[in-house]
This record gives sequence, C-alpha cells and structure tokens, in this order.
Amino acid sequence: MSNAKYSIKVNRIKKVVEMMVGESFTDEDVKNFVNDYLKNMSSIDTSAYTLEVDCTTMKVVEAKMAPKLEASFNMYKESGFNKVIFQISKNTVLKMQLNRIARGAGLTNSEVVEVA
Repeated sequence: MSNAKYSIKVNRIKKVVEMMVGESFTDEDVKNFVNDYLKNMSSIDTSAYTLEVDCTTMKVVEAKMAPKLEASFNMYKESGFNKVIFQISKNTVLKMQLNRIARGAGLTNSEVVEVA
C-alpha cells in the first residue's frame, strides 16, 4: 500500500519489507498506516525478513508524536523481524531520538543508519 505519507512493500525475493515514512503523520495517517502494516505482515513469516524503514524525509520527532512512534516500534518488535534498520539522513538529534524510542520499546534488534 502506498500514499504520500508512507509506503509498505514486501520484497519476497530479498526477504525485505521496504517501508518509507514521510516527515509527519496525523492521527488518521497513523490509523491507516497500522491497518496497512498489519494487512501486509499477515501474509509473510516476518522472522525470515528484515524491515528497512526509510526515514530520510523524517524530521525531529515532536513530543506529542513520540508515544505513537513508540507504539509503532512495539508493533515492529511484536512482528518478530530478523532485523530492523532505520535509514535516516544525517541528523544527530533524530538518530538519538530513534535509538531512545527503540530502547523504550524493547526493540533490541534495530539499528539507525545514516545514508547519503
């Protein structure tokens, strides 16, 4: 599924779920994202997949969105991916925020990577 705020693509050959998230989400966007995510993940064995999340257009996380982001990270953890990789543009604050939220969600198999 895809829209301007996010996209979710399952690459069955590479065993990768390619996800893109935009710079910000409304409450309605979050609801739609969760529904699309659950629908896509129900058709695969996530333990055999890596989740790659393209966050390169994402801005620093506002305090009011942090709990919703942590809920998403919990969802990724519960899905049981082999590994979760968050790709960001060079942004030290965002990198620290994503690492902190991942720790808070218990997402121990994640990594935040800066890409060009």
